[in-house]
Amino acid sequence: MGYTTQMDAARQGIITREMEAVAAEEHMEAERLRELVAKGQVCIPANRNHTCLKPRGIGSALKTKINVNLGTSRDCMDLDVEMQKVMSAVSMGAEAIMDLSSFGDTQVFRRKLTAECPAVIGTVPIYDAVVYYHKALKKITADEWMEIARMHARDGVDFMTIHCGINQNTAQRVKACKRHTNLVSRGGSIIFAWMMLTGQENPFYERFDELLDICREYDVTLSLGDACRPGCLADAGDISQIEELVTLGELCQRAWDQDVQVMIEGPGHMPLNQIQANMEIQKTVCKGAPFYVLGPLVTDVAPGYDHITAAIGGAIAATYGASFLCYVTPAEHLRLPTLEDVKEGIIASKIAAHAADVAKGLPGAADWDYAMSDARRELDWERQFALAIDPEKARRYRAESTPEHDDTCTMCGKMCAVRNMNKILRGENVDIME
Repeated sequence: MGYTTQMDAARQGIITREMEAVAAEEHMEAERLRELVAKGQVCIPANRNHTCLKPRGIGSALKTKINVNLGTSRDCMDLDVEMQKVMSAVSMGAEAIMDLSSFGDTQVFRRKLTAECPAVIGTVPIYDAVVYYHKALKKITADEWMEIARMHARDGVDFMTIHCGINQNTAQRVKACKRHTNLVSRGGSIIFAWMMLTGQENPFYERFDELLDICREYDVTLSLGDACRPGCLADAGDISQIEELVTLGELCQRAWDQDVQVMIEGPGHMPLNQIQANMEIQKTVCKGAPFYVLGPLVTDVAPGYDHITAAIGGAIAATYGASFLCYVTPAEHLRLPTLEDVKEGIIASKIAAHAADVAKGLPGAADWDYAMSDARRELDWERQFALAIDPEKARRYRAESTPEHDDTCTMCGKMCAVRNMNKILRGENVDIME
C-alpha cells in the first residue's frame, strides 16, 4: 500500500481512493483536498477494517457534517431498536454514528455497525472498559485501559473519542476552581474518578505515544475528548476548559508528527456571545484541526427543546470554524432518545449545518435554497416537498389543512402574495374576493 494513514499518504503526495471519493462529494479538486489532509485541517476517518464505509471528509473547508449518538444503556437494552435508529439516521443523511453503548454485549453491536453501516463509526472506549472488564473502576489497570482502545480499533471503528487532555494537573485545577456543574463529560468524569481513586496519571495522557501507535496501525482518527467541556453557561470558557484545550493542542501536534489524523472535541453549553471567540481560540491553539462540537447549547432552561438550543449554537459554531456537529435530541438531559427523538435531533442539526455552509459561502451550498425559492415562486408543491429537508413532514402539514384552491394554502388563501404577483405580472386579473 505504501502508506499507513490517510495523513501519511497525503504527505507523500498520494491521493487515496478515499480522498478521491471525498473530493467528488465535496466538488473539490483532489489535489486541494490532499493538501488539507496533509496539514491536518481535514480528516477522513477510515479504519481499514471498516470495509463497507462510505468515506467522508471533516474540516471547515468542507460541508459541515453531523454525528448521531446512539447505543444501549442499563435501562434500554434493545439492540434491534438501536440498529433501527442507526439505519434511520443514515437514511436521513447523518454522516457519522457514534456508539455510546454502556451496557450489555457492546462488542456485538459495535462489530455489527462496522460490518453493515456505511456511515463513519465512532466510539468512546472509556465507557466500554467498565462494561467489558466488569469490575470496580479503581481495579482497572493502565494496561487494560490501553487494551480496550486497541480492541475498538481492531473492531473497525473509524474514530475514537479519548479523554487524553485531563491529566493530574488539570484534575487539581478542576477541584480548585469549584465549577458550577463540575464535569459533565461521561468519559471525562470516569477518567477523573479513576485518577482520584488510584492516584495515578491518566494512562491515555501518560502513554499517548502508545495510543498513537494503535491509531496509526488501523488508521483510526483520534478525537481528543473535551473532559472539561462546560455543562452550563456559568462554566463556559473557564480556566479548566481553556487549560485542557491548550493540552489538546499539544497532543494534536504530537499526533500529527506520527501521521495520525485528529479531531478536537469542544463545548458544550455556551452563551451566544462567546461562541465565535471560542472557535477562534480553538483554531489558533489546535492549528486548524477539525473541531467537533456538542451543540453548543446556548441556554440551560429548555429541557425537551434542546435540539433547538443546540441548533442555534451549532449554526454559529460551524459558521466560525466548527466542522462536525454532534446532534442533540429533545431527550437530552432527560432520557435515552426514541426513534422520533433521533429524527428531530438530526433534522435540527442538518438545518444548523446547512445554514452555516451557506453563511461560509461554500460553493453550491445556496443552490438548494435557490431551487426551493423557484418552487415557491411557482407554487409547485411537489417540487417543494422534494426539496424540503424533511419532505414527509412538509407533505403531511399541507395534507392536514387542505385549501379550497390548489394555488393557495390555508394561511392566506386568495390573498397569497406569491399567487397574486404571479397573476398580475402575467397580465391576469387578481381575483381575491371572487
